Amino acid sequence: MSSQDKSIAAYENASRVAAYDADMEIMHPNRHRMVEVILDVLAAAGPEPGLVLDLGTGTGFLLQRLLGRFPLARAMAVDGAGPMLDLARERLGQNASRVDFHVCDFRNLSTINERVGPVDAVFSSFALHHLSVAEKAALDRTAFSMLRPGGWFLSADLIVSEDDYLETLIQRMRVRGIVARAAGRDARFADEGLTQAFLRRIQEEDNDQPQQLIADLQGLTSAGFEHVSVLWRETREVVVGGMALSR
Repeated sequence: MSSQDKSIAAYENASRVAAYDADMEIMHPNRHRMVEVILDVLAAAGPEPGLVLDLGTGTGFLLQRLLGRFPLARAMAVDGAGPMLDLARERLGQNASRVDFHVCDFRNLSTINERVGPVDAVFSSFALHHLSVAEKAALDRTAFSMLRPGGWFLSADLIVSEDDYLETLIQRMRVRGIVARAAGRDARFADEGLTQAFLRRIQEEDNDQPQQLIADLQGLTSAGFEHVSVLWRETREVVVGGMALSR
């Protein structure tokens, strides 16, 4: 099984899918702020996006907020795991009619491009760290080719520190934060040892392979994006983006 196939399979597990949003609240509470940064950039760049592409839609956390903020927007929702998109449809309610759902491996994103033409924005939240360096570089290039001039590519995701000592500190902070937020209500996070064991297991199941920040920025620049920048950061979580000014 390839790395990306392994990541997809992890999110076809019924118990994992059912617990996804609750687990994200404990493990990644910053995702609320990260999504707001993405929406703020799109709003400031204007005009309101018409057609957007959401990579790794999951349960629709980001897409729900985007459709609420931009009432004229339509979306393509892409995820490798069908059960996750089923939850997204349920979450979006009536707004699901504004969305085309695609069960698609990110490595085959060009097949969607051939059917839909240019989009106004491409974005992703906590998904692209499942890709290898080469796979992410290829996705950056495909995303660039799909965007209209002036469109933004925005990714809220995970990184690793360039400094091994700092990475150790950041991981310790991460574990202690999870234990504190769980507050004894979840046996998986009852103490630091159990939390570390759980994180190691899901990172292996999900084939997590976050990259250093410089690699993510260089990937966007090499793909042709301009104004490539870090738009928000807190330790290991970042929002990065770039604009496709020309093709």
